[in-house]
Amino acid sequence: MRVRSAGRVGGALSLHDAIATLFGVERVLKALPSPTDSNVLVDAGTADDAAVYRLTDELAVVQSVDFFTPIVDDPFDFGAISAANSLSDLYAMGARPIFALSIVGFPANRLPLEVLERILSGAAEVAREAEISIIGGHTIEDAEPKFGLAVTGLVHPERILTNAGASVGDVLILTKPIGTGILATAAKKGLTDAETTRRLVSVMRRLNKEAAEAAVEVGAHAVTDVTGFGLLGHLREMAVASGLDAVIDATAVPILDGARDLAEFAPGGTLNNLKHATTFVDWNGDVPRMDRVLLSDAQTSGGLLIAVGHDRATPLLAALAERGVSEARIIGHFENAGTGRIRVFSSR
Repeated sequence: MRVRSAGRVGGALSLHDAIATLFGVERVLKALPSPTDSNVLVDAGTADDAAVYRLTDELAVVQSVDFFTPIVDDPFDFGAISAANSLSDLYAMGARPIFALSIVGFPANRLPLEVLERILSGAAEVAREAEISIIGGHTIEDAEPKFGLAVTGLVHPERILTNAGASVGDVLILTKPIGTGILATAAKKGLTDAETTRRLVSVMRRLNKEAAEAAVEVGAHAVTDVTGFGLLGHLREMAVASGLDAVIDATAVPILDGARDLAEFAPGGTLNNLKHATTFVDWNGDVPRMDRVLLSDAQTSGGLLIAVGHDRATPLLAALAERGVSEARIIGHFENAGTGRIRVFSSR
């Protein structure tokens, strides 16, 4: 639903250029006429994670599509990560995925079909974890591999989780550590050890299914997933859509092991996110540049950012832990009505 990209790895378009282009594309999309169909419950107007269309008073269909070029070298892992990333859009809406279609770009004249088979096998494994089937799709010849899913799900029209429902005083909880953009770039350069790479892949291919179930159970007010625009960029979307200003404690944000040490290898898209953040972030003077880079890091298949009432924050953390989402952390809160500004401080 949201316009975004993981950028190209080794292609003509850099991650920096891709994300810079997307900021412009979103401005173009916002200038288009809004839907007039009253059954359209969520559209592109709030940069939410998926589109929602009401079928009946008790049933709405949720759809999203996402695809990108390889973020890791192993084809199986690439397919698994891309599938998890695509499914995340529906989990962020509180929806239950029911099936998916593959979107494939593949250079059949340059790569053996066994590579494509491995990509699809990785995606199929994650789809099984999500308890859905990939029942078709579309393939084109392309200069480099691209893969993703168009995902369809269902939700009750009155139980949709959007990015626009947060309230003053809501606590912000992040369910996965950040730093995947930095580590993936470092891994491409051969700068990560086997354990760091394994951990990186494990985090990116992990579904947000359990986190979404906990958010729905406890009664979260607003949810989004953290991907290409980084933690600050996606929090900004939630804050603007909800008409609020937010506060983040940089020290409280969970960071993947090794990401801070390798922050100098931040991809161009991360640095572009950081530059854009200067238009809406108020940095306390004691926030180190390294932390500013990490909070802007362009994520792939990141966690959910959940806004929940202060009295439900502890029950939500408990519900997440019961489902194995053990790295979830409280990272800030919404402090007042506003225009989407974010104040970042460090409690170190």
